[in-house]
Amino acid sequence: MLRRTMGLLARPIAAARARSFSTDLPAAQTADATFVEAWNKAMPNMDPPKTPLSFMQPRPATPSSIPSKLTVNFVLPYASELATKEVDMVIVPATTGQMGVLPGHVATIAELKPGVLSVHEGNETTKYFVSSGFVFIHANSFADIIAVEAIPLDQIDANLVQKGLAEFTQKLSSATTDLEKAEAQIGIDVHSALNSALTG
Repeated sequence: MLRRTMGLLARPIAAARARSFSTDLPAAQTADATFVEAWNKAMPNMDPPKTPLSFMQPRPATPSSIPSKLTVNFVLPYASELATKEVDMVIVPATTGQMGVLPGHVATIAELKPGVLSVHEGNETTKYFVSSGFVFIHANSFADIIAVEAIPLDQIDANLVQKGLAEFTQKLSSATTDLEKAEAQIGIDVHSALNSALTG
């Protein structure tokens, strides 16, 4: 029984090794041929609708040498904070700890936790508080940061942060259901991270 289970578990791993990484794929834009073919069969008199691939720019090829700058895209659901901005470094609050990203960083995907994201460009540093999200670091020295919510640190009111922390601490102590406890704990975690960002 154990041998059979181990054999079944090993199959997806072997298949994953055979699959190429996104950085190994061609940088040229390709049409979604399968979708277009199916559309033309079903609706021969109408042009096919645009797919996400038609809106995406081709990914630049991985350079042979490490560039001097990191190209960053920092987006929120409702706005783009940075679009193809060349910077020296970004430091992101990953769930595994603070992660510095420089040009030539190994391709990585990391989840963001509430904390400070700092963008370093020359002698200037711009800091944002991010609530959560993901960072996608590509081998071609591009980094895509997608946050649920973000705000520049200089726009945060320290008094409101203290007030919110006190409110959520009180809510946690008076919570009776698991849902109320979870909501209060999330509020405490976010306000504690905001407080640390302002004081640290």
